[in-house]
Amino acid sequence: MLPRENRLRDPVDFRTAFRTGVKGTSGHALAHLVRTRESHAPRVGFVVSKAVGNAVTRNLVKRRARAWAAEHLREMADGELLVIRALPAAADADHPTLVKSLDRALARARKRLPAEESDARG
Repeated sequence: MLPRENRLRDPVDFRTAFRTGVKGTSGHALAHLVRTRESHAPRVGFVVSKAVGNAVTRNLVKRRARAWAAEHLREMADGELLVIRALPAAADADHPTLVKSLDRALARARKRLPAEESDARG
């Protein structure tokens, strides 16, 4: 479970991550990452559409992604916004496969952050 201060809920924050953030892709998910100049705790949000599967499948994917995000919070900088968007292939992935895919998507997004932005910590 993600602590309350680390949950991304505001639609404005989701739009910020999608429009101004960088994107990292993998076979099962997309990671949209942006570092804001605000000094809030890092926040993580999830988008799992009906294309992924029925409600049971979508909730399973979200639970697995939330567990992954909870483990990675300490690696995130203050002011970071991360949105994980599950792709339909995530429905068929077991937990270790999904974790590897999320790691790969986040690593690719981090590589694409501009140099001056990666040095700004709030």
